Amino acid sequence: MYTASRKLWLCLRFHQLPLQALVRDKANQPATAVLEKQRVLLTDDHAAELGIRPGQSTSTVRALADTIQLLERDPAAEQRCLQQLCCWAYSISPTLYAYRADSLLLEVGSCLLLHGGLDALLARIRLDLSCRGYHYCSGLAATPMAAWLFSYQESGEDPLHNNLEQRLAPLPLNLLSDFPRQVDALAKAGLWCFGDILTLPPQALARRCGREFALQLKRVLGTAEDPHPDFQPPTRFSDDYWFGYEVKANQELHPAIQQLLQSFCLFLRHTQLQAQEIQWLLSGINRSVETLQVRCSAPHSDWRQWYQLTELKLEQLQLTTSIEGIELRCEQLRAGQAESRDLFDQASREPLHSLLDRLQNRLGLQSIKKIACRDEHLPEFAGYSSNDQPLNPAANSGGTSQRPFWLMPEPQPLRHTRKQLYWNGQLTLLEGPERIEDNWWLDAVSRDYYVARDPHGQHYWIFRDRLQDHWYIQGIFA
Repeated sequence: MYTASRKLWLCLRFHQLPLQALVRDKANQPATAVLEKQRVLLTDDHAAELGIRPGQSTSTVRALADTIQLLERDPAAEQRCLQQLCCWAYSISPTLYAYRADSLLLEVGSCLLLHGGLDALLARIRLDLSCRGYHYCSGLAATPMAAWLFSYQESGEDPLHNNLEQRLAPLPLNLLSDFPRQVDALAKAGLWCFGDILTLPPQALARRCGREFALQLKRVLGTAEDPHPDFQPPTRFSDDYWFGYEVKANQELHPAIQQLLQSFCLFLRHTQLQAQEIQWLLSGINRSVETLQVRCSAPHSDWRQWYQLTELKLEQLQLTTSIEGIELRCEQLRAGQAESRDLFDQASREPLHSLLDRLQNRLGLQSIKKIACRDEHLPEFAGYSSNDQPLNPAANSGGTSQRPFWLMPEPQPLRHTRKQLYWNGQLTLLEGPERIEDNWWLDAVSRDYYVARDPHGQHYWIFRDRLQDHWYIQGIFA
């Protein structure tokens, strides 16, 4: 049992990252090798069975297997994959960083209680990375450098039962690839593994191999600090899923979409961010890319809402080719805002913004218009409709409790006889007047507004034009 009071570092080393960053559809790919400087860097299992080995030249590979697929290494693609893995790992621990070009180092000792213990955490990592199609080697230790070294050690024993020096003893010194000259000199002296040098006096080792080598050994043992800046979440998000087979029906995309959205929204919650628009890129086997834009009226981090809106978009999509991969992108992340709810609000009632989001994603953004208010005195100019206006009914509600929601396109004249007003019967004035004067610089307006009622109980919003001494009806109350 490991206690959370001690630091515990986990190294995840993706030893096949140069290959996995280039080859996603493992099932249907021919034998593949990754080249660097015209030499084989890495091969898949099919190429290894054909006798292809790292270090061989291109001509040797072609002589052994003329149908093999040769791919040039793409460091930029590897960095994108490592960035996506960092975003995923941020949901496990806030203390992590990328090491070299193929590894992640996470401090997990402080968050074991959150994940239900070390075994549960490792099981979750295995499941997550298996779903993402990554192969990896792992190591656990009290220091990050030691954890990275142990990722090269295949051992069935519990690594936490022995002390650090005992566990390091059998490891070969050539793992310290940053110090080839020093390692070669130690090998000539008959010192091949860490156990051979850990018994030497530190001062003598520093004189023989240099201060940097001795400092690195101290970092491995934890007697010197190993400064690395922690991973900082990016201002945009990108993640992808590759199926390994051809997807021909929209329904087959749903499990991958759900997994990507859950990972995305978990990242948002841990970074206290929200998103208002996401983008789906569907990669076809013919190298075509289909794009889907999904937009919400307000930023949030609820994967179920994103999933529901994405389903609506997929219903309108006719796949013209088989899909082999899907990517989720969010180009703009926003600071999260706490959502205020009514204490007595019923959970079963759908929020208005959710209904509008579904309508917009089904019918199109231009199909839904929202009513908003301008800072104008005259009622006919105070309201307007817009496609992009955010829904905020309370923003302009102050001081308008006696104004109707429904306004006529143009004020209609009222019949006025013997000091009595008529509209669907005789009108009775209930409230008023409210005087509005405006537009004096162009066409002066001066009105007195009243709330009136007809014999059937219907309420109206009427006014008297003070300049022309005429009465008009402009609105109807609900």
